[in-house]
Amino acid sequence: MKLVVTGTDTDVGKTVFAAALAGALKARYWKPVQAGAEPETDSQTVVRLAGVETFPEAYKFKLAASPHQAAAAEAIAIDTDALTPPTAEPLVIEGAGGLMVPLTRTTLNIDVFARWGFPLVLCARTALGTINHTLLSVEAIGARNIPLLGITFIGNENRESESIIIEKSGAHRLGRLPRVDPLNRESLAAAFAANFRKEDFI
Repeated sequence: MKLVVTGTDTDVGKTVFAAALAGALKARYWKPVQAGAEPETDSQTVVRLAGVETFPEAYKFKLAASPHQAAAAEAIAIDTDALTPPTAEPLVIEGAGGLMVPLTRTTLNIDVFARWGFPLVLCARTALGTINHTLLSVEAIGARNIPLLGITFIGNENRESESIIIEKSGAHRLGRLPRVDPLNRESLAAAFAANFRKEDFI
């Protein structure tokens, strides 16, 4: 079982969710392309919050920017055809930024996800603007025939926004991860257990 975790936007909280998911499933974690390493990489965050094994990034850049820009800053070309997931299962794969973020001038994140064909978990914030971003993301996923496992909401409860997104998209609501404070391995695992059904991801 391989699952792709992506987001409707950057900084939506998908790394924290990916850590919670990997921990709950006792899965390994892989971030194919990492752009930005301060204060820590996403793989380091997942290790800290879930304690799971991670695979090395295929590409890791210093600049916190779109991968195509971060790669250009180091005069490196990302070979998207060579982005082949590890064979280990279960495996949680986290994309860089949102669905339509360019890895190169010609290839977007979503293009690679479509080639892989793995079930996708879409992380959406609950704040203002989420309806538009999430519905557009679901349309893009459907247009490329990517299997959408469901939508995970992240943030404070916004019942009306969450319900209209599910109603209009027809997607499965996997649950909502609230803001966890303090955020540590124990509190994150407890929050996932309280708000999600592990069986929905298997």
